[in-house]
Amino acid sequence: MTTTQPETLNLTPEVRAALIEKLTALADDEIILAHRDSEWTGHAPILEEDIALANIAQDELGHATLFLELRRELDGSDADQLAYFRDASEYRCARLVELPRGDWALTMLRQFLFDAYEALWLDAARGSTYAPLAEVAAKAVREEKFHLQHSALWVERLALGTDESRRRTEQALNGLWPHVGQLFVPLAGEASLAAAGLVPDLDQVRVRWENFVTSHLRGKCGLELPVIPEGTPPGRDVHTEHLSVLLSEMQAVARAHPNAEVW
Repeated sequence: MTTTQPETLNLTPEVRAALIEKLTALADDEIILAHRDSEWTGHAPILEEDIALANIAQDELGHATLFLELRRELDGSDADQLAYFRDASEYRCARLVELPRGDWALTMLRQFLFDAYEALWLDAARGSTYAPLAEVAAKAVREEKFHLQHSALWVERLALGTDESRRRTEQALNGLWPHVGQLFVPLAGEASLAAAGLVPDLDQVRVRWENFVTSHLRGKCGLELPVIPEGTPPGRDVHTEHLSVLLSEMQAVARAHPNAEVW
C-alpha cells in the first residue's frame, strides 16, 4: 500500500487537474514513440541496432510508467487502463510520435528531434517545485541523454554518408519538421504550472531546443532546415489518422481479454 505524498496534499483542484493532464501527455508521448520504435524489432539494418532500438523503446515505456505512477498518486488511475482502454481522441501525444515508422532515416531523425526535446525538458524539470516530479526527471534524464547521443550520431552518419542516405534524411526532415511545433504548445492550465515552478516553461525549453537542434542539423550535418509553417500549431487533442490505427494494434489483446491476469 502506498501513501500519499505530502506535496499532493497542497495542490489546489485546478493545479491538480492541470498536472494530471501534463503527466498524461508526457506518458502518451513515450508510449506511442515506444510502439513505433518497437516496430523495428527484427527489421533494423544491423543486429546491434535492432537490440539498441528495442532497449530505447523499453526505456521510453519505463519513462511512461514513471509519469503514470505520478498521475496515480494524484487520482488513483490505473496505468494499464489508460494505455489500453482509451481511444485516440483521449490520447494527448504529439503528432510527431504517431506518424508511421517510415524508413531508418525518418526513425532516427524523429528520435533525435524528440530526444532533444525530452532531454532538455527533463533537465529543466529536475528543478521542479513538485518534489515527486523532480525526482522522476533526475532519474529519467540520464537515460534520455544516452538516447540523444545515439540518435544524434545516427543523424550525422546518415546526413554525411552516401547520396542516398542524405536524400532520405532530407526527405525525413521535410516531412517531420511541420510537426515539431506541437511539442511546445502548452496544455490547458500549463502556464499556471510553469509560473509556480512545477513544470518547465515550454518557451524556454524551445529556445534551448532550437539552439541545440539547429547547431547539430546545420552545423554538424550540413542540412538545411525547412521553414516552419506559419500560425499556431494545433493542440495535443488534434491527431493524425495514424494514431487510431496504431492503437487498434497495440490495444487488441488487452481489449479482447480485458479480465486476463498475469500468472
